[in-house]
Amino acid sequence: MHFLDQAKIFIRSGSGGPGAVSFRREKFIEYGGPDGGNGGKGGDIIFEAVPGLNTLIDFRYTQHFKAPRGSGGAGSNRTGAGGNDLIIRVPVGTQILSEDKEDVLADFTVPGKREIFLRGGDGGRGNASYKTSTNRAPRQHGSGWPGEEMWVWLRLKLLADCGLVGLPNAGKSTFINAVSNAKAKVGAYPFTTVRPQLGVASHKGREFVVADIPGLIEGAAEGAGIGDRFLGHIERCRVLLHLVDASGDDPVGGYEIVESELEAYGAGLADKPKVIALNKIDAVEPKLLDKLAKKLAKKAGAEVMLLSGASGEGLPEVLDHIIEILGPTPEAVAANDDGAEPWSPI
Repeated sequence: MHFLDQAKIFIRSGSGGPGAVSFRREKFIEYGGPDGGNGGKGGDIIFEAVPGLNTLIDFRYTQHFKAPRGSGGAGSNRTGAGGNDLIIRVPVGTQILSEDKEDVLADFTVPGKREIFLRGGDGGRGNASYKTSTNRAPRQHGSGWPGEEMWVWLRLKLLADCGLVGLPNAGKSTFINAVSNAKAKVGAYPFTTVRPQLGVASHKGREFVVADIPGLIEGAAEGAGIGDRFLGHIERCRVLLHLVDASGDDPVGGYEIVESELEAYGAGLADKPKVIALNKIDAVEPKLLDKLAKKLAKKAGAEVMLLSGASGEGLPEVLDHIIEILGPTPEAVAANDDGAEPWSPI
């Protein structure tokens, strides 16, 4: 399946149906009078967040969404049928932006969330509703209220617990393949990852979602390389895993580049809890590795973990640290928050 995280679409709710102009003409009834019914309401445009989707690719091929209009009224005071609502299903994590991308109009972060985005127009009045004591045979009617229409942007921000950041060839794809069921492309050249990847990691009975984004280079905030477009996918991550290539020419300098790009991007990425890890330790001499780890820890002001995504060395410890930062799952908190005293053998 192709990945697409932005799409521009046109949406229009249905117009209301026209009211009817009708008069009763029944045998043996001398004064029939008006009996035109009202028109039906137009269909609404409704967005719904559904689980199981992680791309907006469907909106590349279908870009116009128009809800049907309401039916017209009829005689015998019959109201026209309302137009069916048009439900647009989007992945969880989708934002709806204005056409100029300046305003966030809606944000779908919870599976199953529904929101009426554009309301259909009301139906027009039939001539029966215009009858008064002085206007006993009205022939006017309402044509129905028009629907609403607009162009909007859909922007997908993947929901994940842990986001992977680092320079190109830092070993992010190898890591996500090692800890999850993902099948990310791995190659001995930069930018093997050109779109975000999601994987579900399972460790010690706990599952969490890991997001791998394309590597950052110096100047990414200004558009260098693939740019910082995909950083939006880790805005909602609860923890970031910063992988540093221990076999690179300047690991500490690479760490500083990525951190500066996160800070330049904003959105609180620089302030998120981070796990800093030296990757590819199997390709570095132990003495050099120890010296490098101390130098990086001094620069980062935090503990530096050691791992190798290829050999699996250090992976359990890194996953332990990530789970510790993530804390208990909402389900576990809800299960323990029943007011009962925790069981103890003492």
